[in-house]
Amino acid sequence: MREITYLEAVREAMTQEMERDEKVFLIGEDVGQYGGAFGASFGMLEKFGPDRILDTPITELGLTGAATGAALVGMRPIAEIMFMDFLTLASEQLVNQAAKLRFMFGGRATVPMVLRTPAGSGTGAAEHHSQSLENWFAHIPGLKVVMPSTPYDAKGLLISSIRDNNAVVFVEHKLLYKTKGPVPEEPYAIPLGQADVKREGKDLTIVATSVMVSRALEAAKTLAEEGIDVEIVDPRTIRPLDAEPIIQSVIKTGRVLIVHEAVKMGGYGGELAATIAESRAFGYLDAPIVRLAGRDIPIPYNRTLELSAVPQVPDIIAKAREIVQGKV
Repeated sequence: MREITYLEAVREAMTQEMERDEKVFLIGEDVGQYGGAFGASFGMLEKFGPDRILDTPITELGLTGAATGAALVGMRPIAEIMFMDFLTLASEQLVNQAAKLRFMFGGRATVPMVLRTPAGSGTGAAEHHSQSLENWFAHIPGLKVVMPSTPYDAKGLLISSIRDNNAVVFVEHKLLYKTKGPVPEEPYAIPLGQADVKREGKDLTIVATSVMVSRALEAAKTLAEEGIDVEIVDPRTIRPLDAEPIIQSVIKTGRVLIVHEAVKMGGYGGELAATIAESRAFGYLDAPIVRLAGRDIPIPYNRTLELSAVPQVPDIIAKAREIVQGKV
């Protein structure tokens, strides 16, 4: 199978869905002539024209409101928010309107829209362009939150998100854009709410999201050389959450480490920990549930401080050792 980048997989998903359904369009800041802040829509203006690739003024609230209204009248907008940090500006329309309207109209109205947004640290973009705010939106009834970790997942999950009749927040980590992986050329859909076991093991379960999946996989190679066999589960969507593969994995290994980039306080790791503790897996635990997450600080600009603010591969290795060796 051919290999393409995560960024190319996102572009291909949007292109194929726009070819399939004339109701799908892209709206956002610099998505047209510029091709998107990270190049996700490069070349799409020439292919689909300005009626379907819509550049907007710098107004996250306005473009999210336009997407919400368009979805209500039967269109299927893909709205690009240039950085996840700016979802704070879009939240009134996303949280108070798009998430609620289907409920308010008793299901007679739907809001089939996707908010694509680059997230996370690692590019030296500092405090205002590096946040991981996924748990804010996972908390809101009516929203779905998707966090693909591979090019294959990015294409399949984005196609499913575009076809879904609910508002979806589609989180693309900036460091993943250049990563490569096998992706079929034909369209395919990965159901939302379906976790994936990225690596099988017997000594420790690592539940990781987004860029932390690849870091966990790298850590697992080093740990394997030490005789520690790690299983890695990627939820892929955090709302809806497919808890069963996580529960089954914890029952098998008896130990669990939850890894995410967002700060620990109020992060999604707490929800995962509670889900495990409230499940039948609790009785199989041989060690406490452990979370490894971002430090409780804004992302620094300084490169060394930026790296130390969120979990890196050595941090995952060290914490996994502690759990397996009974030091937590």
